[in-house]
Amino acid sequence: MPIRTPLALTASLMALSITACQSGNRNEEIAYVERPVERIYNLALTELDKRDYVEAVALFNEVERQHPYSEWARRSALMSAYASYEARRYDDAIGTAQRFISLNPAADDAAYAYYLIGVSYFDQIVDVGRDQNTTELAKASLTDVVRRFPESDYARDAELKLDMVEDQLAGKEMEIGRWYLRRNQHLAAVNRFRTVVKDYETTGHTPEALHRLVETYLSLGLKQEALAAGAVLGYNYPNSVWYRDSHRLLTGQGLDPDGVGEGQRRTFLQRLIPGGK
Repeated sequence: MPIRTPLALTASLMALSITACQSGNRNEEIAYVERPVERIYNLALTELDKRDYVEAVALFNEVERQHPYSEWARRSALMSAYASYEARRYDDAIGTAQRFISLNPAADDAAYAYYLIGVSYFDQIVDVGRDQNTTELAKASLTDVVRRFPESDYARDAELKLDMVEDQLAGKEMEIGRWYLRRNQHLAAVNRFRTVVKDYETTGHTPEALHRLVETYLSLGLKQEALAAGAVLGYNYPNSVWYRDSHRLLTGQGLDPDGVGEGQRRTFLQRLIPGGK
């Protein structure tokens, strides 16, 4: 399913344009010259349509400056946040959207402001080799969209993005866990791999995390814990390459993950991840 872009979601906002007042001078300087609010707003939309997002932001901000208590100012604040997002000025987009929410918490388009904050963080996510603070902020903001507006299109798109955020965070845990494992810091590695299984179980990293637990527990001489991880891996991902590798390691130690029954598997899962099912 294609990911909905912010541009597609702004169609309703763009429809707010009033076409009765058209500007004949697109190169007009932004200066404090009192003009009809409709004219400034439509100039901003013209620049937005031309993808001159920086100029559009300036014009939307001019609406707020000249007509601060009008309905046009409210509309312009949100459009300014959107234009900042398109200009990749993410801090400005986040700040403007947050200001819009603080002034208009009950507005119908507050949902879009929350969504803009989430996607502004989301678009700044970096690879798993770097600090994931922005990823955590994206997760919190997108989760907020889903919680506040569960039936909206914004929530549905936020949920798709959250899947990618979860995968990113799980990937970071795996990277750190492998780093510990290579340095024989087994207990630290176990904690990272268990976090993936417990907190990010729906991501594609879970099979490898279970296999790494088998490896790590065997290195520590904890055969029953290794068998537990292998049995859970085999039950949930029987055809994965990770289970084939774990099966080889376990049978080499005289352990049979295929012989674990349902009741024992549940017991193993409780040992592996307290509270697991």
